[in-house]
Amino acid sequence: MSLVDRHVGFVHALREAGLPVSLAEGLDAARALRVIDLAERGSLRAAYAATLVKRPGHRAAFDVLFDLWFPPATTGLYGERPGEPRETAGRDELRAHLARLLMGGADADAELRGFARAMVERFGRQEAGPGRQNWFSYSVLRALSPETLMAGILREVLAGRERGGLAEKSARQWVNDGIRRFEEAVAADVRRRIAEDSGVERIARSAVRPPLDQLDFLRATRGDLARLRREVHPLARRLAARLTIRQRRGRRGRLDFRRTMRASLQTGGVPLTTHFRPPRPHRPELVILCDTSDSVSSFAHFTLLLTYALREQFAKVRAFGFVDTVDEISRFFQPGVDVVDAMTRLAEEADMVRFGRTDYGHALERFAERYGDAIGPKTSLLILGDARSNYRPPALDVLGSLAGRARHAYWLNPEPRRQWDTGDSVASAYATVVPMSECRNVAQLTAFIERLG
Repeated sequence: MSLVDRHVGFVHALREAGLPVSLAEGLDAARALRVIDLAERGSLRAAYAATLVKRPGHRAAFDVLFDLWFPPATTGLYGERPGEPRETAGRDELRAHLARLLMGGADADAELRGFARAMVERFGRQEAGPGRQNWFSYSVLRALSPETLMAGILREVLAGRERGGLAEKSARQWVNDGIRRFEEAVAADVRRRIAEDSGVERIARSAVRPPLDQLDFLRATRGDLARLRREVHPLARRLAARLTIRQRRGRRGRLDFRRTMRASLQTGGVPLTTHFRPPRPHRPELVILCDTSDSVSSFAHFTLLLTYALREQFAKVRAFGFVDTVDEISRFFQPGVDVVDAMTRLAEEADMVRFGRTDYGHALERFAERYGDAIGPKTSLLILGDARSNYRPPALDVLGSLAGRARHAYWLNPEPRRQWDTGDSVASAYATVVPMSECRNVAQLTAFIERLG
């Protein structure tokens, strides 16, 4: 593969992974290659990163793809180096060598990566048939068990010093960082070898998770949701600010008689221009109606995190969760309550389920009966759910009545628009009553908030 083909493939892989790389930026990267030493892999990585990566959150995906398209080594070119264990070395000797590398910290990083490549060659291969082989990180880590080296390393590092103090804490952090770098190096070399066998384009599509702002809510793991918490509070502040702007633009204050009469002196006492007092600033009120069924559990988890953050930005927030009936869940998100504890209590104590099958129509009817007074002329209504109601009546008239009483009403749907109205979805019917927006990730939620202005 020529350098031009490799460059074009790399840029295309970045776009497929969700990184916003324009044609002009791809050309900028190509021009940068003309002024660096292509044999210096570090300079090559830096040139591509400087021209193609815009956000810190995109760097991890960039590094994975760079290592696939511009690998540090190719199979068969890596041999022994001075100080590395022999190919015939036993596992105890290999583990002892790994321990020494872990104690070396970042200074031994290059040697650690070389050792990882050698260990993948030795332990990572499994035959899958005549002329075929698979590569696995798990077999390498199982053979060396780096996490079990901690006790021996601590004994050597502390050398008789008191355990449990700052020295031990620092040493543990040092070793854990080294173990993490070794595991990443093993995973990177496994990906490289699979790419050599199966093609880099194929492995590139499965090796990279989308950037955090483009991660699909419905496919988010518990770890992803923990990382998404950092994105919630800035979005809550922006949402509150946008709704406040819309409310201030939507009405004028009382007539400012004094300014109007003063301005009329310029036109012979004829009040051609009227002046109004600015509306009294206030924080808007918000009612959130959230589908908490299993089909949108990850999205519901994120929206509950958003609800928790919104309590600090609005004068009044009332949150309601539903499956086939509805319950107010505001009580679980009182100020000072840990968000994880709040969600645990919500799952155990909230009365949102009768028979366990989502029923939007019944939930809306029960909401109107029990909590209809929560919505008024100062309220913004935000509905969060996939609009899949198990073929039950949608209660469009009830939704229309609720939306009509609110100042603003919005619906965020975590499903792709192409799936609306398939199966038991009644998304378009609900969208005729309340404007519905696709909201599958943080980027789309941010775009929705920007459109409110």
